[in-house]
Amino acid sequence: MTLVITGLAAVIMIAWRFARPVSARRLHLGALALIYSGAALMWCVDGVAALAAGESFIELSDQAVMADDALLGLGVVGLGLVIWAVILVRGRRRPASLPA
Repeated sequence: MTLVITGLAAVIMIAWRFARPVSARRLHLGALALIYSGAALMWCVDGVAALAAGESFIELSDQAVMADDALLGLGVVGLGLVIWAVILVRGRRRPASLPA
């Protein structure tokens, strides 16, 4: 479920970035898309490792595990938004004076 949630967030951010390139540069949407794409790639690699160990790629049989995975995926999306907000705030600061 974490892979599905972060993958969906990555697809949305990539589509938004290419749909509005001018505002995407100003809002640093590329950084947010990179955060979500990296998280989705990480869980994809984890799923492949689970397949190699003889387990399922995505656990669909246990509702408690699915709920925990969904909560983890939403937490990662929220943490990505927090990191993106920090990037936005730091990007808007301008140095008082540039060194000569």
